[in-house]
Amino acid sequence: MYRAPVKDVRFVFRELVDESALQACSAFADYSPDLADAVLEEAAKFADNVLEPLCRSGDREAARWTPEGVVTPSGFKAAYQQYIDGGWSALRASAHYGGQAAPTVLGTAVEEFWGGANLGFKLCPMLTQGAVEALEYKGSEAQKDLYLPKMVSGEWTGTMNLTEPQAGSDLAAIRTRAVPDGEHYRIFGQKIFITYGDHDYTPNIIHMVLARIDGAPPGVKGISLFIVPKFIPDAGGAPGVRNDVHCLSIEHKLGIHASPTCVLAFGQNDGAIGYLVGEPNRGLEYMFVMMNAARLSVGLEGYAVAERAFQQAAEWARTRVQGKPPVAAASGPLPIIHHPDVKRMLLSMKSQVEAMRALGLYAAFQLDLGGAHPDAAQRAAAQARGELLIPIVKGWSTENGIEIASTGIQVHGGMGYIEETGAAQALRDVRITAIYEGTTGIQSNDLIGRKLARDRGAAMAALLADMERELAAIDSSTDAAVRSAQQAAREGVATLRAAVAVILEAMATAPERAFAVSVPFLKLCGTVIGGWLLAKAAAAAARRLAAGDVDREFLAGKLASARFYAEQVLPQAAALGRVVTHGAASVVEVDAALI
Repeated sequence: MYRAPVKDVRFVFRELVDESALQACSAFADYSPDLADAVLEEAAKFADNVLEPLCRSGDREAARWTPEGVVTPSGFKAAYQQYIDGGWSALRASAHYGGQAAPTVLGTAVEEFWGGANLGFKLCPMLTQGAVEALEYKGSEAQKDLYLPKMVSGEWTGTMNLTEPQAGSDLAAIRTRAVPDGEHYRIFGQKIFITYGDHDYTPNIIHMVLARIDGAPPGVKGISLFIVPKFIPDAGGAPGVRNDVHCLSIEHKLGIHASPTCVLAFGQNDGAIGYLVGEPNRGLEYMFVMMNAARLSVGLEGYAVAERAFQQAAEWARTRVQGKPPVAAASGPLPIIHHPDVKRMLLSMKSQVEAMRALGLYAAFQLDLGGAHPDAAQRAAAQARGELLIPIVKGWSTENGIEIASTGIQVHGGMGYIEETGAAQALRDVRITAIYEGTTGIQSNDLIGRKLARDRGAAMAALLADMERELAAIDSSTDAAVRSAQQAAREGVATLRAAVAVILEAMATAPERAFAVSVPFLKLCGTVIGGWLLAKAAAAAARRLAAGDVDREFLAGKLASARFYAEQVLPQAAALGRVVTHGAASVVEVDAALI
């Protein structure tokens, strides 16, 4: 049974995120460590007591399509009502529209709890949050006043409509049309893979739709963004006439069965009424606001489900009695957690989850400073760092989440392959996270093609310098785990610095060589940055133990995680660095006909 990892999140907030920097931002004037603790505790109660009990039943029952609309699994609609009654939908939104204006880092921590407890449920609020941010960014005042209060409160939900059957991730190829009709447009086309494109939670759904206005330029330069409500609001702002948008079917998926993934048809009759957001032909730019928010959110899904898989595997290993470990003092069988290889698997899961969580929250913290720090230079630097980290969080965390969920099955042995244990569901659910909101290849291309190339590596160089400086400042003289973590992290940073130079040179002279190793480079970034953060975590744990902190078992666990990561995970950086340095030719020099 999943339990929200409140203690570990609180440790990251206290030791790896500078909460005083948040308090120095006027936008977060009401933030305090005590407030964060209270929010995390209440979020954990909702995750543990309301969402977690529905995870397995939602997977078995699944959302289902009917001619009258999509029906979600038993208990999900009631859980959503509790979600909005608790004010959770308003946590990160602007106070002007009824939100609580909490920092992104706190919202990210809370989202992890939702994703770990019940990923199928978590996806609906995630898309609504993205739609809210896009409207806040470029909606007209009238659009904001009409839609945002209801979306912030959770009374209405939102979606993101990009993908089409013939286009996939190539948004330049979308065909959905927008025909001018007075003060609005008529939308015609079909969208696929629309998460929560239809459901029974709320009386209205606000679709954010990419379409091409008739006569617009070809390619991505001719795409605009439209609001297409399921029901057109009447003069009083209530759901009025049914719009010409309909769910034709829902996909039958490997996992996240409780989340309806819809095929939506726009304009089967006279055309769906749509309202232009911002300026024509700038829709992809505006939609990237939603996509960036979603990429961070999907990244945390990777480690949220990995945390669930780890908890399931650890509990199984503590109770499953089988075999006598080679060094066991007692006679007869013992729980399998005493077997060295089972310990290795669990430590691999635990240490990587902690590294991913630290990176995800650190990235969210940078975005908070980038949007609200009082100093303009620090705002710009933090924003650049946060944007640099988003594709790493998304790609590295989701790829690792898949591997960790698979390891969880291995810990269970044959019973992990049986659905009744729940281990298989974690793997089925998390598998999509490395695909939707941009595959790992798309994330790595964004990392080197946009984030590194746009400033010739300046944001990465600043991060590397901070990592080197902070690692050098760690006092490792009194603890072997801290020494191991510090040394391995410093070696990893040196490897990453050399790899960055290789990528930048390739981008300037032969970009195809950089793109051929972009995924290994992204994984190298995540592995090394995670090692840096765990080294800092180990140093903090050692300090607290030396000072007499009573939570000795938890802190000793942090040291164990950091040491294992340093000695069994960070060595992978050397191999990844070699791939980045020497592996491109084996891709670019091979004729596709030979594959």
